[in-house]
Amino acid sequence: MSDETGKKKGGITPLGFIGSLFAGWFGVQTEANRQRDFEHGKFSHFIIGGIIFSILFVLFVVLIVQVVLKAAGS
Repeated sequence: MSDETGKKKGGITPLGFIGSLFAGWFGVQTEANRQRDFEHGKFSHFIIGGIIFSILFVLFVVLIVQVVLKAAGS
């Protein structure tokens, strides 16, 4: 079902999905959002999103370390 804005009622928007990934990663997810994720989200989407987020996070940390080492002259 859709409401007047075209979004699925009770569904998870792409922005909400990304917000849930970040909140879950840092352990600050609200109970209401957690319930929404379990009721309307797909398990496979959260697994794939978590894997992609983890890879991007590791690459970001490696990039920061490389920049700091280069700035330190190593």
